[in-house]
Amino acid sequence: MKKIEIKNERGIVKTLNKGRIVEGRLALETTEDGHKRIVFMPYNRVAKNRRKDITICQTESGWLKESAKRYKVFSSVKKGIPFDLVEEAMERDLCIAMDHLAVHMLAEAVRSEK
Repeated sequence: MKKIEIKNERGIVKTLNKGRIVEGRLALETTEDGHKRIVFMPYNRVAKNRRKDITICQTESGWLKESAKRYKVFSSVKKGIPFDLVEEAMERDLCIAMDHLAVHMLAEAVRSEK
């Protein structure tokens, strides 16, 4: 008779009783006395909790946001207008965003000095 050892057995049984699927891996292990056993180890699938992006400013056709690791700039312009106007609108949005970012970083520096 083969035995399967399950790590975190109570949690897995609760999940199975709810009708959900448990993903994991099966491994064949050799014990100290030479016997072989099958071990099931569930994957640790935990969603990461991360903070929402903070909107620093809204531009004419987009926004500038700050995430935990990055500054994000978005600009959206209609396709039907000439390239010159698209380039001008995107440059204007970028300049506005950079000005707001400079002010934001100065304000953060002043707050951190207190």
